[in-house]
Amino acid sequence: MPELPEVETTRRGLASAVEHRRIERAVVRHRGMRQPVPRGLEQRLAGAHIHGLSRRGKYLLFNCEPVKDKAGTLIIHLGMSGRLWLVNTATPPEKHDHFDLVIDNGRVVRLRDPRRFGLVLWQAGPDPLVHQLLAAIGPEPLTADFDGAVLYRETRSRSAAIKLVIMDSHVVAGVGNIYANEALFHSGIDPRTPAQRVSRERCDLLAQHIKNTLAAAIDAGGSSLRDYVGSDGMAGNFQNQFLVYGRAGEPCTRCGATIRELKQAQRATCYCPSCQKR
Repeated sequence: MPELPEVETTRRGLASAVEHRRIERAVVRHRGMRQPVPRGLEQRLAGAHIHGLSRRGKYLLFNCEPVKDKAGTLIIHLGMSGRLWLVNTATPPEKHDHFDLVIDNGRVVRLRDPRRFGLVLWQAGPDPLVHQLLAAIGPEPLTADFDGAVLYRETRSRSAAIKLVIMDSHVVAGVGNIYANEALFHSGIDPRTPAQRVSRERCDLLAQHIKNTLAAAIDAGGSSLRDYVGSDGMAGNFQNQFLVYGRAGEPCTRCGATIRELKQAQRATCYCPSCQKR
């Protein structure tokens, strides 16, 4: 599943091609996504100007300036296997290309989503964050709104494992499975540790390593394990920097102990039993 670094990499790759441009038309080939693509979306988008492309958690927000009654935001989520990339208008769509945003510079933002777990939605009005999928999302991890004090406060009443808590988007936005594994390793924290048992000092450390891990992944263009490529069609490289994720049975690069794997909430958790303590 594309996580925050992959979505941010996609946003950065698309921004120069779409910001301050006019949408000529939108093409919906399949409305049956995780939620149905809204009827009339094509009419709302035709002629709208994109004044900014932002991100909230794992959602991309195409902020459209008012054109008659078309003020609002196109909200796109990549789901489990989706990707947004730039093609030319002459590039024919393939089987799983479900949505196109045709820009006035001859480029097309195309959504490919084989599993159709992604989202293409519209939020009318000037504030997209009132949308029900965005309203309850926690602070962005790469901003000053998130730090060890915030994490410590949010964990005091939570007995769930710390890994599951930092993956809860109500606590902090967009920390997915891969990067939770890596941040916990860098922090020396066992992922099974009850969140309320993590001290303030360790919350400070973990918050900083969440920031560092996500920033490093963005610099590397994200992680490409299966379907993900950036908006230019190129794969990310952060998977080459994994220290625990996907390395079960291999020696820890720090201490030599064997990396272990278990399941938490149906997701793979990899950790070093020697470096990471409860």
